[in-house]
Amino acid sequence: MPRQDPKARARNFNEVALGYTHDMALQEANRCIQCPKRPCADGCPVNVDIPEFIKAIRDNDMAESVRIMKGKNALPGICGRVCPQETQCEEVCTLSKKGAPIAIGRLERYVADWEREHSAELATSPNLLPSTGKKVAVIGSGPAGLTCAADLVKFGHKVTIFEALHVAGGVLMYGIPEFRLPKAIVQGEVDYVKSLGVEVRLDSVMGKLATVDELLESNYDAVFLGTGAGLPMFLDIPGENFNGVYSANEFLTRVNLMKAYLFPEYDTPIKIGKKVAVVGGGNVAMDSARCALRLGADEVYIIYRRSRVEMPARHEEVENAEEEGIIFKLLTNPKRFIGNDQGWVTAMECYGMELGEPDASGRRRPIIKEGSEFTIEVDVAVVALGTTPNPLIPSTTKGLETRKNGTVMANEETGKTVKDRVWAGGDVVTGAATVISAMGAGKRAAASIDAHLKSTKS
Repeated sequence: MPRQDPKARARNFNEVALGYTHDMALQEANRCIQCPKRPCADGCPVNVDIPEFIKAIRDNDMAESVRIMKGKNALPGICGRVCPQETQCEEVCTLSKKGAPIAIGRLERYVADWEREHSAELATSPNLLPSTGKKVAVIGSGPAGLTCAADLVKFGHKVTIFEALHVAGGVLMYGIPEFRLPKAIVQGEVDYVKSLGVEVRLDSVMGKLATVDELLESNYDAVFLGTGAGLPMFLDIPGENFNGVYSANEFLTRVNLMKAYLFPEYDTPIKIGKKVAVVGGGNVAMDSARCALRLGADEVYIIYRRSRVEMPARHEEVENAEEEGIIFKLLTNPKRFIGNDQGWVTAMECYGMELGEPDASGRRRPIIKEGSEFTIEVDVAVVALGTTPNPLIPSTTKGLETRKNGTVMANEETGKTVKDRVWAGGDVVTGAATVISAMGAGKRAAASIDAHLKSTKS
């Protein structure tokens, strides 16, 4: 897929990947052999009818391709950009046994972008079942909540999404940078869910404005918790409270949601020095490092305690970061932050690491190399170690069971929690995971809620 030149894109927030042309999409669609077993569809957490939408592209029937896609996936423009297709639908593509799999994600993005450009002429309306008179409260408007709400309203239920922030989209808005997922794409797909009849109430912090029990005692027949995992994890080392040390959550929220990259047009400034260190090896770490570079840093380091092989970030994002000039310091782990008399971070002391036997995660365990300490000068550090759920809802909801890490316990297949009439799905159950896995959980929960509501009398 065409992309911006690395030197140019490293200094702007425009989308990196430019998308297929129509000829490229046709060429790729024509590679699909339409195999009868359809392993790609089975590999998709929301079961998109992949061979069918690709065949419609091949037949030059884009309106049909859109119809097929939207039948299972309310957020195709988002999925086409940030889904890890290489470990899901594309991994099991029959062609991958002998060569390159079909680029399903890129075709999905092409169909979604085509629909956005031709929305006026499409004028299609989704199939909605007659009203059941039942009401569902969905808490959180990230990928799990939006998917659950879209399916429930199609089943005929009245759905209200409660979102704590001033815009809907959850992690899609605050967590993923503009250059990887433009906010206009997210807003367009939020608007599509609203067009189905879903009500979205912004600035509504559930657990404060109303508890889950109060929602159930009012006029809601069921509640779905899709509150995500917004509580950052830290290193717990000396100096972590110096000014200039951010959690990735704060850093990315300031950049993405509060548009710090457009300061002073927007009112949220953010300190960026000449040298920035980002601690972690996942997609969030790559996003943070690439944002820092675009905000003007001269040198940006990824500090990761294992090797490149164990790095959890998508290969594509690591490759993008390397092309843009991010410096990878692998087998390295912070020991402490060092600051000046004014309380600002000035350096990190780090250990050199080596790898031992695999640990519980299946990755080789990092071990400190004795006497390997060294110092890196930094003006800003970003800690991107992962997140856990915000405890507000669990702490204010009687009868909801949680694990030690704060995630809510729910049935993996249905999303049903142990609390009557309450379901949960996405990162609040699994911990931080992928957008598409959260959407799959939202979809399964919607089916379970629908079955429950239709089995109960008014």
